Amino acid sequence: MASRVFPRPYSTRATRFAFIAVLAATAVLTTGCVATASGSTAEPQCVASSTPFAELAVDGSPRTIKGPSTACLADAALPAIDSDERPQLPVTITDDEGTKVTVTDASRILPIDVSGSLAATVFGLGLGDRVVGRDSSTGFAEASALPVVTQGGHNLTAEAILALDPTVVITDTTLGPLDVLDQLRDSGIPVVITTSERSLDTIDDLIGQVASALGVPERGELLSAQVDADLARVVAEIDAAIPTDPAVRPRIAFLYVRGSANVYYLFGAESGADSLIESIGGVDIASEIGWEGMRPVTAEALVAAQPDVVLLMSGGLESAGGIDGLLERLPALASTPAGVHRRFVDMADSEILSFGPRAPQVVEALARAVWAPEQSGYLDD
Repeated sequence: MASRVFPRPYSTRATRFAFIAVLAATAVLTTGCVATASGSTAEPQCVASSTPFAELAVDGSPRTIKGPSTACLADAALPAIDSDERPQLPVTITDDEGTKVTVTDASRILPIDVSGSLAATVFGLGLGDRVVGRDSSTGFAEASALPVVTQGGHNLTAEAILALDPTVVITDTTLGPLDVLDQLRDSGIPVVITTSERSLDTIDDLIGQVASALGVPERGELLSAQVDADLARVVAEIDAAIPTDPAVRPRIAFLYVRGSANVYYLFGAESGADSLIESIGGVDIASEIGWEGMRPVTAEALVAAQPDVVLLMSGGLESAGGIDGLLERLPALASTPAGVHRRFVDMADSEILSFGPRAPQVVEALARAVWAPEQSGYLDD
């Protein structure tokens, strides 16, 4: 029987728990942000489906671009790595909380977290046919028919999970209440806690932890290598296409918005959004002004930051009443270049901060929306 210890990536616990607090405050409002199979419509076609970023006409003055844009994935599918490796079970691992967990059966997997990264990782490992349920943030097509086990957006219920008869639950500390996880353990279900850190720098850690827990280390290595190679290629294409002068690069802020709950957070250093902004050739102005983690935004911070571009989730922008509503709710935004130029870039809630196997595609889509907005977004019906 194999035994492994999860590596612990560099992190700050304050950042982790700040993220949990944000989602706890907005749990009810995030319900329904991701379409389910019931009553769903066909995915609109993305403009990015035909032209690689390297072939785009990139705007040489992105700081003066006017108007909003939407980032979308050129290919909404979540491809799996090609491997014949079967789960090598039983396996005993020491999870991210320091708990020894033995997994004996991976035939019915329930991967759930606040961002949908765990489900995407299991599907990316080629084990999607074993997944029995999903969280409300898992929005890719391959998982859309699975039952949702999170109520009110991100609240776990033991009854809903036990009804699916999972043989292993893979989760992190972004969902709760924790008592539910204890109930699952008491019922004899192995519960594996992975890292809750989400950034471009921790994708390999997450893949490795999930692969180890499911007894498919070779698949994990293959998936990590594929994601790393794709991400390096995309970032290299972006760097080669955009201006080299740092003064030209857009100053970008990431806002987490839930207008109906009057929740507005600015994501800064070590939030994950910083690595995303840097990967697309932008300047993370929150980190620049010393803003760490995820904290409620202040008028003073917005004025000090003076962002040229604001990134945010599509559902968040909609919840605030669109751009006009957001400017009304956050008047300080109107005095920033982003507010003056109405330069807001949105992306689907289930994609923009997922930090899983589709991270390279997310980076490419955001770079397109920031640097070549006329060649980004969805085609009109």
